[in-house]
This record gives sequence, C-alpha cells and structure tokens, in this order.
Amino acid sequence: MPELHHTLQGYDLSLLRLIAGLWGIDLEENDKRSAARRLSAALCDEALFWEMIESLPPEAREALDELVGRGGRMPRAAFSRRYGDVRPMGAAKRERERPDLNPASPAEVLWYRALIGQAFLTASSAEPQEYVYIPDEWLRWLQHEGTTSPTFMLPPASPTEAAHPRLATDAILDHACTLLAALRSGLPLPETLGEIPVATLTTLLSSAGLLDGDQRPRPEAIQGFLQAPRGEALRLLFRAWRTSRTFNELRMLPHLAFDGQWENDPVQARDALLNLLTSLPPTPTWWRIEDFVAAVREHSPDFQRPAGDYDSWFIRRAGSEEFLRGFAHWDEVDGALVRFILTGPLHWLGLLDLAAASPAPDAPAVAFRFSAWAGALLADQPPAGLAEENGQIMVRGDATLTLPPLTPRWLRYQIARFGEWLSADARGYHYRLTPLSLQRARQQGLKVEHLLALLQKHAATPLPPMLVRALQRWERQGTSARIERVILLRVNHPEILAELRRGPAVRYLAEVLSPTLALVRPGQVDRLRRALAEQGYLTEVRIEG
Repeated sequence: MPELHHTLQGYDLSLLRLIAGLWGIDLEENDKRSAARRLSAALCDEALFWEMIESLPPEAREALDELVGRGGRMPRAAFSRRYGDVRPMGAAKRERERPDLNPASPAEVLWYRALIGQAFLTASSAEPQEYVYIPDEWLRWLQHEGTTSPTFMLPPASPTEAAHPRLATDAILDHACTLLAALRSGLPLPETLGEIPVATLTTLLSSAGLLDGDQRPRPEAIQGFLQAPRGEALRLLFRAWRTSRTFNELRMLPHLAFDGQWENDPVQARDALLNLLTSLPPTPTWWRIEDFVAAVREHSPDFQRPAGDYDSWFIRRAGSEEFLRGFAHWDEVDGALVRFILTGPLHWLGLLDLAAASPAPDAPAVAFRFSAWAGALLADQPPAGLAEENGQIMVRGDATLTLPPLTPRWLRYQIARFGEWLSADARGYHYRLTPLSLQRARQQGLKVEHLLALLQKHAATPLPPMLVRALQRWERQGTSARIERVILLRVNHPEILAELRRGPAVRYLAEVLSPTLALVRPGQVDRLRRALAEQGYLTEVRIEG
C-alpha cells in the first residue's frame, strides 16, 4: 500500500489543513509540500492514531475493518457501493460546505481524516485498477491489533430443505470414458451424459490435456487417465477445472448472451468462491444455496469483476437486446454464476453434496454441504474410499455386450471402439458388435483377435462358441449376411417385368429376383410408376414408414 507521506503529497494545501484540523494539529506551512511533510510526521504518533480510531462513528469503523480484512485495499467501485463515495470538491467549495465537519458518508469520514486514500494500483489483472486503501503505516498498526473483516457465516438449512440429498459421486469419470470413446470412434452422443452437457464435459477434458486442439483424444494422456485409480482420476479432473481459463462458467450460462471482445477471468472467480466456501465451518452442515449467494453479494460481490466494473462487459438476456449493465443486475449475472458453480462443477467433480426439498428428479437443489471427499480434493489429494473397478463383461450370443458400471474404464474404452453404442442404464453400458462397428475398428488398426482376447479375459462367463466363430469368420471373409430395407416390385404376369427389362425403365431396377419380382433402386419409385403407366399398367404403391 502507498505510505502516508506519499498519500498526503497528492493533496492541495486546503485539504491538508482540513485533515490537520480534525487531528488537532496546527499546520502553519504555506506550501503543500512542506505541509504534507509536517502533517505526515505529526500523524505518525500511535497514541494519537488510536484516539482517532476510537472516535470514529460505527459505520466508518466498519468500513475500516473491512478494508483491513481485505488486506488493506478494496476496488473503489465496491467500496463506494457499501460506504459511499467522496464528493469531488475544489478548495472554495470545501470552505463553504465543510465536508470534514459534515461528511455525507462513511467514506468521507475516513477520507477527511486521511485514514484512506485512493489510487490506481496493480492487482492480479493486467491493467491497474482504482482502489481505496489504508496507508501502509496505519495498516500495520490495525493488522497488529487483530482487526478482521466481518465473519462469513450462514444459518443452517432446515431439515425440510435438505430432506432429499443428492450425494456427490464419481460418475463424471464414467461419463468421461463414454465421451472419449465416442470421440475416438466418431460416434454420435446425446446432448448430455448424466447431468453434464457433452459440450461442457468436452471443454473440461480439453482443459485436462486429454484432447488436442481439434477435440481428438490424445492416446498417451488418455491411457494414463483411464488406468489411474478412480480417486487419482477425480483429482486430475478437479485440478484441471480449478486451474483452467478455457473452462469458462460465465459463458456457459444458457440464459445469457455475450457481445464484444471483453474477457473475464474464470480462475479469479473460482478461487474467490472457493475461498469463501472454505471459510465456512468444516462441519457436515447443510447450507441454503440462496443464503450463500446473498452472503457473496454482501461480502464479496466483485468476486469476478476487476475493480468492481459492472459496465464494460456486454452481457444480454438471451433473445433480448437489453444489456445487463450495472450492479442492479448482479443477481441475474454474478448470482447466477455462483449458483451454477455450486450445483454444476463443484457437484459433478465431487466437492459438494446437494439436497432438494422434493424427491422429484427435476426438483431444484436448494441446499449444499461439503462431501466426504472435499478435504482431499481441496488439498490436491486423491480422495479415499472410491470403489475399485472390477466389473466383468456380460457377453450374449446375439453379439450384445453389457459392461457393468465398475468395469475398468480403460477396458470399456477399448470395447467401445469395437461396438455400436446402444444405451446405458443401472445395469451398465450396452454395445452390439456389428460388421459396421468391426469395420470401423479395423480402420483404426484394431483386430478381432484383440477383441476376443479382451472378452476371454474379462467376461463373467465363457464366450458363446457361435459368437466366437462368427467373429473369426468376419475377420476372414467379411460380412456373411446382410439385413436391409428395400423396395420390392411385384407384378402379376412375367410378361410385364420382361417388357420393363427390354426398355429404358430397366435402369430403375436394382436386381431381378424372379420372373415376377425385382428390387427397385432407391429414389426411383415415381419414375418407375410413370414408366409402367406409359406401358399401360397402373401401379399400386405400398411403402410403410
């Protein structure tokens, strides 16, 4: 922080005399440089300082205590919202209105006693920001006294509000495996896996170094991640989220739209919220989400805003042209971000349990608490007690495979590259082996003998002999049978089909099956019907679906 003499050097002589008067100091110097030196020396009297502190009104003392608790400085915009601003005045206006004797706010009480200053200081952001600060000498005295910021406390949630817990799980590891396998094989996926949007999970996996710039899996990184114990894998994802600047929760809020080239710092927001969370007592208490949001607004509203700037970010309601500028829209932007981080990443990654007041699956979460894994994750340690991956594959004679939830992730990743995705349910993940999926695996350099070795080693029961034979036959000969949807032309007399085959309409036929049956080429039904009509035959078309 700037020292006191540096602060006073920027003031005019009139202001220095008003400050001296409040401290009971006679200031006879007639130039501001000499006056600033004289006043700075006189104010470095610790006994006099504490007399002034004891005389402060409660609101001004609260403002000073909050500055001390924040390390001695606070963005000017944030300080002004809570404690008012210092009205700009020249010497003549100060003499008329005497704001030193008639302050309009706690900020002016402190300003005219030189207990605070204002300056552009460098923080974590690239550009200097305007701060309110306590001069360095006085900050040391206040910190030595043990002055602290107001305690960040929340009342516990009621039993009704926490009646239906949703405990944190490590399911994100299984969703990550599903997504990685799909990206590796080029398979489509639904928009969400569990509760997590696929686009959000993809960004997280990129942040963890598991995907390259084109969102393609990186084999060596994936191997280490999928073979790691579940606790270690969860720690890796939590660390990636905590340090990522590309995983930007603000930009993920669906009710907002963003314009312009401005940038926010998601790591700054994340660190601030984690610091506030960890200031709560480490007890298994449930807290209301809305109480936490309100406490953030009260004690640290600028957790993601450099210097409390609420005007330069161009944020709109989605589908609207109205920009959400100014602190009045805090709840719709900053508050929404707090809710999303609590109920989204911090729950998905195992740090927080959630609870709802209703058992309905879509009931909103209204309370949270720290999970059993929170301490380890916050200390960058793998949490203990996660289940061992020892599930065995269920192989059926119809070429379908079921991999239970605790099948080793690396094994499911490999099996998924050979199979067609069917579905997932409580029993596990379901795939089917088909000529198309085997051909896709072959194009990736995978062989059926590799698949059979995996199945024989990790199947719960011996493999069905006919399935083994079918896989080996496909490896040697390719597809042995094909089932496909076709359009069939059936005529009453062989002469009709023979006549078609002699004319130009033969190009509409794919294959003749018998004297009265033929397959129609895709997309040629209307042309074939016209050709038959031109030859004097009316055609009935029956195509279902």
